[in-house]
Amino acid sequence: MTPARQARFVWGAATSAYQIEGAVRADGRGPSIWDRFCATPGNIANGDAGDVACDHYRRFDEDVGLMAQLGLDAYRFSVSWPRVIPDGVGRVNQRGLDFYRRLVDRLVTVGIRPYVTLYHWDLPDVLQDRWGGWIGRDTADAFVEYADVVSHALGDGVEAWITLNEPWVSSWLSYGWGSHAPGYRDLQLGMQAAHHLLLAHGLAVPVIRRNTPRAEVGITLNFSAIDSASDDPLDVQAARAADVNVNLWFLDPIFHGTYHEHSLVPESHAALRIRDGDMAIIKAPIDFLGVNYYTRFTIRFNLSGATPFGDYVEVPHAKRTTMGWEIHPDGLYDTLARVQERCAPAKIYVTENGAAFPDTVSENGEIRDPERIAYLQSHLDQVRRAIDAGIPVAGYFAWSLLDNFEWTEGYRQRFGLVYVDYATQRRIVKESGRWYARMIAASRAATPPGA
Repeated sequence: MTPARQARFVWGAATSAYQIEGAVRADGRGPSIWDRFCATPGNIANGDAGDVACDHYRRFDEDVGLMAQLGLDAYRFSVSWPRVIPDGVGRVNQRGLDFYRRLVDRLVTVGIRPYVTLYHWDLPDVLQDRWGGWIGRDTADAFVEYADVVSHALGDGVEAWITLNEPWVSSWLSYGWGSHAPGYRDLQLGMQAAHHLLLAHGLAVPVIRRNTPRAEVGITLNFSAIDSASDDPLDVQAARAADVNVNLWFLDPIFHGTYHEHSLVPESHAALRIRDGDMAIIKAPIDFLGVNYYTRFTIRFNLSGATPFGDYVEVPHAKRTTMGWEIHPDGLYDTLARVQERCAPAKIYVTENGAAFPDTVSENGEIRDPERIAYLQSHLDQVRRAIDAGIPVAGYFAWSLLDNFEWTEGYRQRFGLVYVDYATQRRIVKESGRWYARMIAASRAATPPGA
């Protein structure tokens, strides 16, 4: 797949701060909710934590060299809020901000465009204690202050800003189901956190535009293909509820200024705190939508009635990654087509797409990962299909540049184009990384100069 005829198609890779930086107590960084969550026994596989991770904070120059070796056009990374403003509001930690200044400058020097995500789930822990994190509306205001500081400091070198990464995860999984930090288990709290995350996004967009008028501003949402396990009306109803919750909960407010009519748990709707004017704020115009896509979920009705979103059913004989996620590339095209039909964003980036497989180092020091290559190729084919259909897909970011801390899975899941030996911090470009580099080179060769 070579999307050559689309001008400036962006080839990139993505990471996030807590997953790669390490140095959690270095140079004035404050604790995040993930530091506390990881310190609680039983939350993370093998008792892992992001304390060291890939040591990117100290090895970023080496990692930028790897990006250049791969031929990336762009690098999507996130800024750690507690590294920049340790108390969540107020005092700026200049040493933390200087790290991102050095990173941006280094990227620009080697010709790689920085795409910066402001929030990838690592909320300053102090805000969790003070306001209940995203349950409290004040956290949205604090986010705007943080976005103002970072965009003002880094704006001259940043190509694009992403306000939030996958707010569905940092609301529903984090406050509703409790599988992510801070680990609350209350659907009403998840719903309220979701609203405040959306509000934070809408409030921050004009601030970022003011500070960086030449940069693009958008948001990244996660999507999954969702099918019903059968034609039974109850299964169909459960799949629809899951689809609305996962795929439309955030999409509709951002583009249409309203929650989907079926996106609220009925008994919780009346308790949701929405002020006059909130939905207009959330609908702030954006330049692009980031789409994260990994898998499909097949849903059947939950007989106990414990959840309106049904139960996940494994499709027999389907190919899966080591995360247990079904490999379903057609779902990426379907997602892109549906987003375009429903919302018509001016531009779409596939901001995450990738797969975990059991990578091992061979006797000659190489990592062969043909399954990952097949996964990436099949999904890039769907990107090409979308471009051919007139959908404005402007770039693709592989997840992930490096093997890293994979949240509750710890270090046992490897998504990287580059292998990381966590004991030594040695990096090895995998076969998939070399393949990706060839794809990028072929795309450039097929693109006329100035296109």
